[in-house]
Amino acid sequence: MTIGIHDSEKEHFKKKTFPNYALMKIAAYHKQKGDTVEWWDASKAYDRVYSSKIFDFTKENGSLPLNTVKGGTGYCVDSSLPEEIEEMYPDYTIYPECNYAIGYITRGCPRKCPWCLVPQKEGNIKPYRKWKQLVRFDTPDLVLMDNNILASGFGIGQLKDMIGKGFRIDLNQGMDARLVTEDIADIIARLDWIKYIRFSCDTISQVESINHVIKMLGARGIKPYRIFVYILVRKDLDEADYRVQQLKRHKNINLYAQAERNERLGIRPDKAQLEFANRYIYGRIYKKETWKEYLHHRTWARNRILEKI
Repeated sequence: MTIGIHDSEKEHFKKKTFPNYALMKIAAYHKQKGDTVEWWDASKAYDRVYSSKIFDFTKENGSLPLNTVKGGTGYCVDSSLPEEIEEMYPDYTIYPECNYAIGYITRGCPRKCPWCLVPQKEGNIKPYRKWKQLVRFDTPDLVLMDNNILASGFGIGQLKDMIGKGFRIDLNQGMDARLVTEDIADIIARLDWIKYIRFSCDTISQVESINHVIKMLGARGIKPYRIFVYILVRKDLDEADYRVQQLKRHKNINLYAQAERNERLGIRPDKAQLEFANRYIYGRIYKKETWKEYLHHRTWARNRILEKI
C-alpha cells in the first residue's frame, strides 16, 4: 500500500517545526507492515490518506480525498489512534529537522479548568510510558508534552529516575506550581533541562504558588532567568496584568502570554487580548511598564483596540 500523511499545522503555519506525534506513529505502523509512506501530494493517488489537525482554528484542506482518515483534536476532540498504532514507537525520519525525542509519561489531568480540553479528551491522569520508552539514543534531548505530570506519583517517579542518566528534558506544557513540594523541588533542581523550567499561571490564585516555587528553587541554585511561565490571557486584562506585574518582580523571569481561544465554544480573542499577548508581552514591553501605562503612551494601540472586531 502507498500511504499519504498530511500535517494540517505544518501546512497552515508554514514555519511550524514541532513534529506531529500521531503521524509519526502512523508512519511507523505502516512501514512496519511494508507499506510506502510519504507526505500527501494532491496530484498523486494513495491507497490511504491520514490527516492530523491539532488546533480547531487551523484551516481544513478542502483538497483532501473524501475518504481521508482524519484525527486530532482539531477535527474531533474524542478522536484517538487504534491501539495497535498507539503502541508504536514514533518514526522520526518523517521530520528530519527534529533533533529531539517527544512523548508523554502521563496522559490526562485531574483538574477541570474551563478553558482546557484535556480532561474531556483524555480523562483523569494516568501512566502512559516510562521515560526509557520515549528517548532517542542519537540525541540526549526529550521534550515531554504531559499536561500535569506532577499530579501523578508515577510521573514524579519517572522524573526522579531520569536524574543523572545523561538526558535533558523540557516539559513544554508547563508544570503546576501548586503541586511542588520540597521533595519535588529537589527533583526539579537536579534534572538536566534543555533550556527552561516551565510553569503555568492561568489565575491569580497561582501567583503565590509560583512565587513559593521560585523561592524553593532559588535555595537550590536555580535563578529566575531559568524559569518560564505561561500566562493565559482571558477577557479580564486587569487580572492578567496583575499576574504579570507580580511575576516580573523576579529578575529576568521569562513570561509568555497566550490569548484564550476555543473555536468550539465560540471563544475567540479580541483585539485587546491579542495586543496584550502579541505586543505587550511578546515584545517584552511589560518589563518597563504596566498594561495601563502601555495604553496611555500609545494612542494608536488604544484606538485599534477600541475599533469594532
